[in-house]
Amino acid sequence: MDKSFENGCVLIVGGSGGIGSLCAQEFVQSGAKVVITYFKNEQAAIDVANNINNDVKIYQLDNSDPKSVEETFQKVIHEHGSINTIVNAAGFDIPQKFISEIDIDLWKGVIDADINGFFNLVKYGLPHLRESKGSIVFISSAGLFRYPPGDILSVAPKATIEHVIKGIAKEEGKNGVRANSIALGVIDTGIFHRLREENNTFFDDAWHEAVMNTLAIKRFGYPKEVADTAVFLASSKGGYITGHCIPVDGGYHL
Repeated sequence: MDKSFENGCVLIVGGSGGIGSLCAQEFVQSGAKVVITYFKNEQAAIDVANNINNDVKIYQLDNSDPKSVEETFQKVIHEHGSINTIVNAAGFDIPQKFISEIDIDLWKGVIDADINGFFNLVKYGLPHLRESKGSIVFISSAGLFRYPPGDILSVAPKATIEHVIKGIAKEEGKNGVRANSIALGVIDTGIFHRLREENNTFFDDAWHEAVMNTLAIKRFGYPKEVADTAVFLASSKGGYITGHCIPVDGGYHL
């Protein structure tokens, strides 16, 4: 077991989703004790836990609600002693819209869910990470490096979060806390599958060809590749890495 995972647990927010579930699996295989959260789909979280092993615990969490976040952290600490890693893999089915098509309520809702939801995790998680000298891994977007038209609702809040990540790295390094993110390209799982099914006129053959033309590695990413990167960043092997956004995007950012 990596020394970073010897005490306490890895908390994976959004662990019932495609990326989150693979992260849970890889952390368990690395010897970590893992707990996962879900927002609405309890059965998906139960299935993830059952598919890995009986030691994976699940908790309901609404990260947009500060009280829910505080109470969940209290439960996790009570039952597991400490938290050595927080992985934010929570995803939202954000519509693909051009900026001119977005109404104010949708914009405010996404900004509140993404940015304020992440800040709630930071607010209540930092004290525990200071005690464990742990780290945060945030699942972000390669759209930060190369903007894909129609993706502003995903990219805009993550741009703010990236600067929060850098702020945590700068301010909390003296307390032994690290913070990094992973910028995803098109990963063949989860939200991408749902978006493609719901809007196959947007994600058509022309879209597929256009995306492939932007990639150095001519395929979509595998969720395990994201999970392996998350484990590395949280482990002692990544112990001198902080404040970085690591693209896992097949070279989309180039």
